[in-house]
Amino acid sequence: QVQLVESGGGLVQAGGSLRLSCAASGRTYAMAWFRQAPGKAREFVAGIRWSVGNIYYRDSVKGRFTISGENAKNTVYLQMNSLKPEDTAVYYCAAREFPRTRYESEYEYDYWGQGTQVTVSS
Repeated sequence: QVQLVESGGGLVQAGGSLRLSCAASGRTYAMAWFRQAPGKAREFVAGIRWSVGNIYYRDSVKGRFTISGENAKNTVYLQMNSLKPEDTAVYYCAAREFPRTRYESEYEYDYWGQGTQVTVSS
């Protein structure tokens, strides 16, 4: 059983920055960030596949968010710049141990962090 520990959430003004971190207790094949705002479905934000270094972003965060990580430590980071009120949500770290076909679906991930709140004020 892999456990994920998240940190870095908080309250920030629009245009500000936050850096999220997530460390997995065991080996992972891929890791990702999802987010969920109240009353809305959980959505994919960014992800990385360690073996080939593939990185993916949803369109609304491209150019503002950067995902990176340390494969040997099973750790990922999400640098969030130029934050907007629309980015307000609970951010969840996710991981999977084995290769899967898709990367953007929450159903493709085996382990989840407990979430960290990101609030962006106007």
